[in-house]
This record gives sequence, C-alpha cells and structure tokens, in this order.
Amino acid sequence: MAEQFPHYIEFRHVYKTFDRPVLVDANFHVDGGETVAIIGRSGVGKSVALGHIMGFLKPDQGQVIVAHEDITRYPEDELRRIRRKVTMVFQSGALFDSLTVAENVLFSLELREDYDKQNKSDVVDGLLQLVDILEAKDAYPSDLSTGYKRAVAIARALAAQPQCILYDEPTTMVDPIMSNHLAELMLRLKRQLHLTSVVVTHDLGLMRKVADKVIFLHEGQVIYFGSVDGLPDADHPFIEEFLELDRIVKP
Repeated sequence: MAEQFPHYIEFRHVYKTFDRPVLVDANFHVDGGETVAIIGRSGVGKSVALGHIMGFLKPDQGQVIVAHEDITRYPEDELRRIRRKVTMVFQSGALFDSLTVAENVLFSLELREDYDKQNKSDVVDGLLQLVDILEAKDAYPSDLSTGYKRAVAIARALAAQPQCILYDEPTTMVDPIMSNHLAELMLRLKRQLHLTSVVVTHDLGLMRKVADKVIFLHEGQVIYFGSVDGLPDADHPFIEEFLELDRIVKP
C-alpha cells in the first residue's frame, strides 16, 4: 500500500458540500512523522477535514488516504481498524466525567490485550507523567482546567499507541502559560514517539512552534500548502490580511 500511497495522509481533489461547499478540490498530504497545521477562519472546513481523516465523513468526490490506505469507501469495520492507528483529541476533551483522570486513561488500555492489571497501572502512571499531570491522577475532570483536560485527553489518546494524533483546536480557551505547555508537550511527543500529527488551530503561535507544514483553508479551498516559513510570502491577499490581523491583536 505504501508504494501506491506514499504519504501517510493525503487528500486528492476532495469535495464536500453540506448546505454550502465546505471543501472544494482540496489537495494536501502529511508524511510520516510530520506535524501539519490546518489554519483559517471559523467555518472554512478545518474540522470537516479532520472528520474525513477519521472516516466520520465521506467526501462527495475525491479520495482520502489515511495510514497509506484509500479509506474513501471503507465500511465501518475497516474504519475501526484505521482508528486504532489514528486517534483524535477533541476540543472538548471528551472525557468521562464519572471517571478519575487515571480511569479515563485506563479506559483506552482496557481495549488492549497486551497488559495485565499491574502493567496497566504502571502504563497509566507513565502516560500521565509524560504529559506532566501525574499529580492529578485521582482528580475528576470537573476539578480540572480546560488545559489540563486537554492534557488528559492526549494521555488517553496515547494509551492506544497510535501512529498519528489529530488535535482539534488544542489551545482554544486556555491561558498563555498552559497554551505554551501544550505546545511543548506536542513537540516532545513528536520527538520521542515520532508521531504524525495534524493540528487544527487558530493559534498562529502554536502553528509556528509545532508545525513542519501549514495548510491554509479559505472558502473551502487550500490557498496555501507549504512550509511555515514560506507562509508570509504567500501571494494571496487573504493570507496577508490574516497575518496582519494576528500581528495587530497580539498582546
């Protein structure tokens, strides 16, 4: 499969319409071990792109390649196999309120057969230590800030030993210190675990810190796909306006 589909994730001429076109002839790719950020205004198709990668949505036209496989027409049982390789950290965290932090992470391990109970406890502690929240293992999600909930969600995603993590607005509604902490965490996971990542974000500081490449969506179209360093030189008035606005509103 890797010979036929050399990129870990690839969109080939993807179209998706709901009440209006949301993705229009979208083309981009993510190679193994890369972090690619998807940016743009609200409602331009960023989260819809993640939905296609997870197989929650199917394109009206085009192909979606994930984990070197064309998943465009995969049935649900095949998509479940793909989702063992590719996991998503939702903006809400999607944690179980009735479970402690440790139990939330353990939930992902219970689906695996390669740990006994003692091993699972050690692995949970190791994962929580990796994301710097071991001291909160007995807390409940309601006790945690938004940023800490995101860190727990990342630990739970890692418990499944994925090859790729999708982050949906990981720094939205968190303070600058926690935002920086999450960015450092994402970098550390990339370096230590060689994870492939796709990050949907409005946070250009996060993009500059963690991304190797950037996809800029505007009115459903990919108007820039390339290096982060090359973005300021992109010859598109909307990108210039977007970057200028970021400079103005920056504290």
